[in-house]
Amino acid sequence: MFVWWSPVLLLGCVLLGADGWPVKEGYDFRPYQPLLRLRHKQEKNHESLRNKGHLGWDGHFGSCENKYCGLGRHCAVNGKTGQAECLCMEHCKPHYKPVCGSDGQFYENHCEVHRAACLKKEKITIVHNEDCFFKGDKCKPTEYTEVKNMLLDLQNQRYIAESKDKSVGEKMVLKKLLIDQMFNYFDSDNNGLVDTNELSQVIKRDELGKEPSDCSVFDLLKYDDYNGDKHLALEEFYRAFHVVQLNLPEDQKISTTAATVGQSAVLSCAIQGTLRPPIIWKRNNVILNSLDLEDISDFGDDGSLYITKVTTTHIGNYTCYADGYDKVYQTHILQVTVPPVIRVYPESQAREPGVTASLRCHAEGIPNPQLGWLKNGIDITPKLSKQLTLQANGSEVHISNVRYEDTGAYTCIAKNEAGVDEDISSLFVEDSARKTLANILWREQGLGIGNMFYVFYEDGIKVIQPVECEFQRHIKPSEKLLGFQDEVCPKADGDPVQRCIWATAVNVKDKFIYVTQPTLDRVLIVDVQSQKVVQAVSTDPVPVKLHYDKSHDQVWVLSWGDMEKNSPTLQVITQASGSVSHHTIHTQPVGKQFDRVDDFFIPATTLIITHVRFGYILHKDDPMLQKIDLETMSYIKTISLKDYNCIPESLAYTHLGGYLFICCKPDTTGAVLPQLIVDSVTDSVIGYNGDVTGTPHISPDGHYLLSIDDAKGLMRIQSITVRGEIQDAFDIHTNLHISDVAFQPSFTEAHQYNVYCSSSTQTDVLFMELSSGKVKMVKSLKEPIKAGEWPWNMHSKQDRLFVPFRWLGLRTGKHTWHTPLANSDPDQT
Repeated sequence: MFVWWSPVLLLGCVLLGADGWPVKEGYDFRPYQPLLRLRHKQEKNHESLRNKGHLGWDGHFGSCENKYCGLGRHCAVNGKTGQAECLCMEHCKPHYKPVCGSDGQFYENHCEVHRAACLKKEKITIVHNEDCFFKGDKCKPTEYTEVKNMLLDLQNQRYIAESKDKSVGEKMVLKKLLIDQMFNYFDSDNNGLVDTNELSQVIKRDELGKEPSDCSVFDLLKYDDYNGDKHLALEEFYRAFHVVQLNLPEDQKISTTAATVGQSAVLSCAIQGTLRPPIIWKRNNVILNSLDLEDISDFGDDGSLYITKVTTTHIGNYTCYADGYDKVYQTHILQVTVPPVIRVYPESQAREPGVTASLRCHAEGIPNPQLGWLKNGIDITPKLSKQLTLQANGSEVHISNVRYEDTGAYTCIAKNEAGVDEDISSLFVEDSARKTLANILWREQGLGIGNMFYVFYEDGIKVIQPVECEFQRHIKPSEKLLGFQDEVCPKADGDPVQRCIWATAVNVKDKFIYVTQPTLDRVLIVDVQSQKVVQAVSTDPVPVKLHYDKSHDQVWVLSWGDMEKNSPTLQVITQASGSVSHHTIHTQPVGKQFDRVDDFFIPATTLIITHVRFGYILHKDDPMLQKIDLETMSYIKTISLKDYNCIPESLAYTHLGGYLFICCKPDTTGAVLPQLIVDSVTDSVIGYNGDVTGTPHISPDGHYLLSIDDAKGLMRIQSITVRGEIQDAFDIHTNLHISDVAFQPSFTEAHQYNVYCSSSTQTDVLFMELSSGKVKMVKSLKEPIKAGEWPWNMHSKQDRLFVPFRWLGLRTGKHTWHTPLANSDPDQT
């Protein structure tokens, strides 16, 4: 046995004697190399770099054939010395089987670990955990998104290749389907979880490690393992790929919320689901979340919409949806109820026995209130007779052939679901009432003074008692201002007659009348109680327009600067109803200029809208509106109309939904655009009002929009519902050439309004019931003045104006103006 083994042993000794022990190279040295061993398999792509040796002087190959270099190295023969050397591998064969090194770094395969150990000259071992997968922040969000998009695209390609039915509805449905399939593809053991081994298999199977990137599929575990268990569940896949599953019950797609004006309201979005993105709210297709709204300021963590103080402007539809998923949306209908507000007229009257008496009650509220009457606290319904009747849907108590026992306090009561209101109209039946009780009531309580009609003539101001059409007082042009030496209308140089020139007038709380004198650059203040002119307030040149802002007790004055309107300005008289010395202040200039104002618009207060916060300024040739805060008199926002090529000419406003209707000036070609609608809640243009053109007018209750297009001879009426819905228009054709309109409460139907339209060319007045559309003509009035005789018009057709108070005034003669006070008798027209 020893005989055959001895040559083998001898051969081993010869080999050791020729090469010796391998020299220690690097940190993979093994101290006891076996005599018979398997050499480390070199990467094929490095074989060409490795010199397999040459035939030396002793006839043997070079030493690389038998030289062991260790992992991460390769043998190469030095060209100068001819000796074999172990060098660090320049790169490893692309092969994706990631591991963690003891240095905390992530490596694509084992070879890269050993190569790094060689290059760093430090010992690096393989650590069997995934901690290094989650260290560092080389993977940027954009690159990570690209990796996920790549995975989604691959899955989509597989779906297209495998699926026979390629018709998928919504995009989100397809995305969910692809993620479900992708998860099943990744989850090779079907245990409902994906781990690092399964991710490695996917990377290897789909060859995903070829593209150079700081992000890899393993980053799914780094960024989207929400519970930190180092496994990915299907829900975590949904999160990673933003698969949102939204749910909105069918019966909640439309939700109605009712709120009383002045209260707060919460609109809760019923859209639920896994990973629901933030809720977006819209009104009239305008996103509310991005707006800094004073009354809609907090959307809450649950996506609810909070309205801190509800008004009728908030009426309308609101939609909510999850951000990015607007196909699933909920519509909220906000309905606003308003308690009734009553106005009775007359507040008091004296009648002789045998005549007829009427007591009227006008009430507004949302919904329309029910009316009832008491006499001295007792319901009058059981006492109704031929002599005592209720008319006009219960809004009028009509007493024929009055008797002494009809004397009493008649209380009108209005009720709706939001509240109750009441007011008293007193009736006194007494012989010679006009000489005794009537005089006492009218003079001592001011009721008679409050019913006076002021007419501004060339020869001064005349105060008329409207019931008997009697002149009560004549303020002549030469009369001195109370306590001053100035005359009411000083004689102009070169004018043979002392005369007055007036432009416009307003009633201030039944205490004062403000009237402009455009040629004298001032406003006169008439005291109603004393029926005297008490003050003259200097203004900018040519004051032509006044508006009393009851909410802030201010009179706004628009002056032209000259007759060519070259330098128009806007001024304000504060504390207008106060017995103080008044003066004007300018509004905030635009671009350091005061002369850009073309017109202004301030919504009127009504029975149920007693406070107006904002007004709107129109500038010369500018396609925009400037929103102005009436409290601070400063500009706060610009509403651009440039996209609609609209230079605003006139405006109207309804509180039912807060809509502004804008009539635009004709463009350079003469074409007339339809009216624009602006949502005053968001200050955004909603769009055109259908094909409706012309100057807009709104009834005091906000329910009717009347548009006058004189060029077409067309009057169009649109109703606006309590839900803020603008209905289709019905048309009335007329050749009347309407100059102005005035709305009056109906005396035949409760809660309704009628409209009177004056003509700029004819002696007729058009009367229409807005609820029914019935039209009548009031004929044979005086001839209207010629346009050239009245140069103070804001608009070319307004040469015959109505005074928009309850006593209907109409200017028919040269330089006259009729200004009634609030307690006037509505029977006098």
